[in-house]
Amino acid sequence: MSSIPPFAAAQKTILITGCSSGIGRCAAFAMHRLGMQVIASVRQEKDMSDFYERGIPCVQLDLADLESIDRAIAQVLTITNGKLFALFNNGAYGQTGALEDLPTQALIEQFHTNLFGWHHLTKQVIPIMRAQGEGRIIQCSSVLGIVAMKYRGAYNASKFALEGYTDTLRLELSDTPIQVSLIEPGPIETAFRANALAKFQQWIQPAISRHQQAYQLQIDRLSQSQSKSKFCLPPESCLPPLCHALSAKQSKARYRVTQPTKLFAFFKRILSTKQLDKLLKRGV
Repeated sequence: MSSIPPFAAAQKTILITGCSSGIGRCAAFAMHRLGMQVIASVRQEKDMSDFYERGIPCVQLDLADLESIDRAIAQVLTITNGKLFALFNNGAYGQTGALEDLPTQALIEQFHTNLFGWHHLTKQVIPIMRAQGEGRIIQCSSVLGIVAMKYRGAYNASKFALEGYTDTLRLELSDTPIQVSLIEPGPIETAFRANALAKFQQWIQPAISRHQQAYQLQIDRLSQSQSKSKFCLPPESCLPPLCHALSAKQSKARYRVTQPTKLFAFFKRILSTKQLDKLLKRGV
């Protein structure tokens, strides 16, 4: 991280969502070390103490609860004296299961956390950034916002929607001093699998599904403490693109982090739908 520019001189402020683990937690600690005024957010109160111990302000924010978002943003603006340079929308989870087996409520909850909550938060910071004459909005997407895979339909849909949402936001804010970027990580070593397994068990009944055999593969995959993918990278791999999106005079529209993300973005451009489907159907 020695090549990443420090932010201490300007004391830039950043709100990061989903900081209890993975990319959000890593980003909060790293940006704090680089001199930014970080406000971390977590869904559960029990996860706040680690940030306080490091001198990082932390707020409780549940992206599925609009009132929770309102309370959190009020706290953030009190901490920062009404300023906010950057928002890193990162908090999300993955709902696993075949679309034919998922109740509508499962998709509603997926979209509340992965999209609607992000929108409710984002629309509140835009006027602040516009008034102060600068701002960065950075959205954490996924390789599954580029291509779809079986048994990830709810998550695929939420990230495809986020990609469209962010592209639109970038166009609409192009006449303002606010820059908008997407980070598309791909496989990252986080607590994502454990959270996805809990949601799978909440909504799916494998014993009565025609996908029972495939579900066992999903359960085996999600139960692993570590990914078996040779392409899986640690959360720190997202820090250079995040820092570039925060510090560059002109940030990029998209930052693709892992090799699968880069490959599938390329394949989507050059392959026919039939060819791409054949490749994607191999995925578990």
